[in-house]
Amino acid sequence: MGKFRLTLDLQTFAATRIADVIVPEVFNPYLIERTAELSALVQAGIIVPDPQLDELAATGGTILNMPFWSDLEGESEILSDTDPLEVNSIKAKKDMARLHTRGKAWGANDLAKALSGDDPMRAIADLVAAWWNRDRQRMLFSTLKGVFASPSMEGNLHDISGNSGSAGVISAVTIVDAQQKLGDAANKLTAFSMHSAVFSKLLKDQLIEWQKDPVSGVEIPYYLGKRVVVDDGHPVDNNGVYTSYLFGQGAIGFGNGAAPVPTETDRDSLQGDDILINRQHFILHPRGVKWNEEEVTGVSPTNAELENPDNWERVYENKNIRIVEFKHRIA
Repeated sequence: MGKFRLTLDLQTFAATRIADVIVPEVFNPYLIERTAELSALVQAGIIVPDPQLDELAATGGTILNMPFWSDLEGESEILSDTDPLEVNSIKAKKDMARLHTRGKAWGANDLAKALSGDDPMRAIADLVAAWWNRDRQRMLFSTLKGVFASPSMEGNLHDISGNSGSAGVISAVTIVDAQQKLGDAANKLTAFSMHSAVFSKLLKDQLIEWQKDPVSGVEIPYYLGKRVVVDDGHPVDNNGVYTSYLFGQGAIGFGNGAAPVPTETDRDSLQGDDILINRQHFILHPRGVKWNEEEVTGVSPTNAELENPDNWERVYENKNIRIVEFKHRIA
């Protein structure tokens, strides 16, 4: 009897299809939540999901306008009983973000391992969420490459890579110089993202401190109170020049849109393949740097087009853009 039951259970498991464990209405919100949980950039407060950007991303259109008021300018005037005060205006400006429309399909062969878990839907969602997390990080690095190649962002760029000796190497001194690009707004910088080789250099220099997360109990690295994010997607060129970033809270805004069919499953009966298709509409935007849409050939910009500086223009004051790009060597 036990042998028969085991055989039956294996046959039942073998017949399980992706469509049997994926319910789109349940899967979609779970996937969104899980992607955010897995993102170190989200956990560090660099990328902040924004309900207003969610609404913008779902309104339709590919270019999304975000008007804002410029700060008040000028100095106070001396009061007089004969000369009236001059009336000054407040100026409206406009930040603009791009809606990204992307998707990916996976066959059962890629997801077969997921079906061996105790909770197949969670296993599949974890795999898909981790993939989207890595893909969005690649998109972010392409975005930052294009943004900081724009001449308008020179005030937020600190490049010491051409300096000789220790003047071109990341250190406690040169990091202070980098954050000083924001002047008296440097205290807005709360996170420091870097390549693992850079992190190792700071470890050797004993510049990293560890703090235990009160919820998870995990030890998290910090540098001078800034949470450290380590990702080998950070640029490094053939001359040993590394690019690190100092970020402020919410420097990158994120909004989920509304793909008409975010998730669906299919089956190629002739091939015997199960297929999972996932589509995402979203905003991933550096706040204060306007998307110009100068050169985009398709429905949505590619990573190469995100790297084009002609597509970006600073519209906030430099101090209000909570990102500093830091180019340096490690030796």
